[in-house]
Amino acid sequence: MAWARWGCCPWLVFLCALGAWGHPKAVNLTGEDVRNCSISPPYLPVTAVNTTAQLTALRQQMHNQSLSAYIIPETDAHMSEYIGKRDKRRAWITGFTGSAGTAVVSMGKAGLWTDSRYWTQAERQMDCNWELHKEVDITSIVTWLLAEVPAGGHVGFDPFLFSIGSWKSYYTALKNSNIQLVSITDNLVDLAWGSEKPLFPSQPIYALKEAFTGSTWKEKVSDIRSQMQKHRKGPTAVLLSALDETAWLFNLRGSDIPYNPFFYSYTLLTDSSIRLFVNKSCLDSETLKYLNSSCSGSMCVQIENYSQVRGSVQTYASGDVKIWIGTSYTTYGLYEVIPLEKLIEDTYSPVMVTKAVKNSKEQALLRASHVRDAVAVIRYLVWLEKNVPKGTVDEFSGAELLDKFRGEEDFSSGPSFETISASGLNAALAHYSPTKEQHRKLSSDEMYLLDSGGQYWDGTTDITRTVHWGTPSAFQKEAYTRVLIGNIDLSRLVFPASTSGRMMEIFARRALWDVGLNYGHGTGHGIGNFLCVHEWPVGFQSGNIPMAKGMFTSIEPGYYQDGEFGIRIEDVAVVVEAKTKVNIQKSYLTFEVVSLVPYDGNLIDISLLSSEHLQYLNHYYQTIREKVGPELQRRQLQEEFQWLQRHTEPLSARALRTTSLAPLLVVSSLIILGWSV
Repeated sequence: MAWARWGCCPWLVFLCALGAWGHPKAVNLTGEDVRNCSISPPYLPVTAVNTTAQLTALRQQMHNQSLSAYIIPETDAHMSEYIGKRDKRRAWITGFTGSAGTAVVSMGKAGLWTDSRYWTQAERQMDCNWELHKEVDITSIVTWLLAEVPAGGHVGFDPFLFSIGSWKSYYTALKNSNIQLVSITDNLVDLAWGSEKPLFPSQPIYALKEAFTGSTWKEKVSDIRSQMQKHRKGPTAVLLSALDETAWLFNLRGSDIPYNPFFYSYTLLTDSSIRLFVNKSCLDSETLKYLNSSCSGSMCVQIENYSQVRGSVQTYASGDVKIWIGTSYTTYGLYEVIPLEKLIEDTYSPVMVTKAVKNSKEQALLRASHVRDAVAVIRYLVWLEKNVPKGTVDEFSGAELLDKFRGEEDFSSGPSFETISASGLNAALAHYSPTKEQHRKLSSDEMYLLDSGGQYWDGTTDITRTVHWGTPSAFQKEAYTRVLIGNIDLSRLVFPASTSGRMMEIFARRALWDVGLNYGHGTGHGIGNFLCVHEWPVGFQSGNIPMAKGMFTSIEPGYYQDGEFGIRIEDVAVVVEAKTKVNIQKSYLTFEVVSLVPYDGNLIDISLLSSEHLQYLNHYYQTIREKVGPELQRRQLQEEFQWLQRHTEPLSARALRTTSLAPLLVVSSLIILGWSV
């Protein structure tokens, strides 16, 4: 799944500013009307939400707190990528349902800040109570606050919805003004929302069966405690805030968050105790027994109410302690109650870093999930080949059918994210997803981009394939082939252990750069074992940790032609030891692709491929045959098996040319001083 987080290299951002990207601008695909607040009376489409009552209720709460403004981010208390219904406060107050954006309300005005993906959507969903600011940086918000808030005014925020970094940015920007930033733990939107706010989830929290875990929770706790003991600053506790950290540590799963098998929780792991903060009613007697919750020893999990975490951490921090945190996922709501001298800060917690490297059993589990996932995707592609020419398939119904196919696989637990099923010009928007109301028909005359994934008890999957059932243009074939070359070049790269992902990702772009093309999203992200589809801190951006054996990452270059088509080819790969000609003390690594669906031969221009590319493709296709073919035969899916055989036939070297490495060496020389190996 294309990852748009802009934590990437400054030199990439610089190129973007120069207009070098083949990345889509926001377009109104369906011609639907948007609001017009400049006329009297204002024009509002039927999709706009009347927010007058919401704003009145919030401003009453602001008045009660003597606030001049209130900031409402789109997040939850764990900095989650996907949030539950009860945390969609910004959507409730604005009417805007896009996944990114910040709302700010003063006593006289209200503004929304979001990026270009959502400008049209915001103009359709918001009424004229709201100003749309087509920016996302905190500096722009602060500029607005300085203009709207009177001298001596107070700007309120919920500290559990502010990352440590966000708080520092607002605080620094406002500290020399006559405006005070005020932390208020009672969320004012919640108070305004009242009884209409969705209830706290009450679905059961359950333990994974041993067959689907790489280690027991006791082994994991012992390992983290061992890291604490070895740490030079001597932490006495680790505080876990990200939902996947607690889920991974205890081998527990839930269903509080869309597309993620998580439950609302925190963990305070000390050298002698374990505290799990959670909704107690979600734990049955069997799970409580599994956690040894009836005893009080160092390997007994003390269950405390989710809402008690701040007070418990504050009480613990009053002693002679040192608390180790990962600043990326710890909110200011907990950070502000721990004295600075008692904090040990790293970008990521030891659990986040440990979780990133899969042991041999976890690797085997993830590989197995990708075999079954390939069966579901192949079933869908076979069905599309037969039905798209009939003109009866649209983006939304197609995505629903793929979900059905995945749901029929063993150990399935739903999709891992909202399927990107995009035909023709819709695929030019990297994060487009169809709805029941807004979608296009699939056509044999257009390219179709499918980015989807599944959650299984043994692993999380994410794969993108782009296909064309008719006659693609020469430019479409060249663009597709260059994207494929980028995927191959990065997948077969051999690199020293501990190389930073950001120093490798140019290999995915080089073939596109050669002809002046590019893409504007990240090149890859980590992936979990029945956890996050975007699992940090693995990937190819500046905020990611160096690559290590056992990490799983997506590799997903693309190209997007505004208003015409989009291409992305995404595989999940595991980092493995490389077999090098010369053996020296420092180990070398490479990637092994575990996604097992063939690429579209109709879009490949073989004349652009080198002999190494062809050799790689043919070896990959043979691997698909060996791993997926028997599964299709076992299940008597003969039509799908024959399709697989046809689409994995060895590619010939007709019109072959050798690809020169000279352009790559030129590009590499520009950044070689930045390599961190």
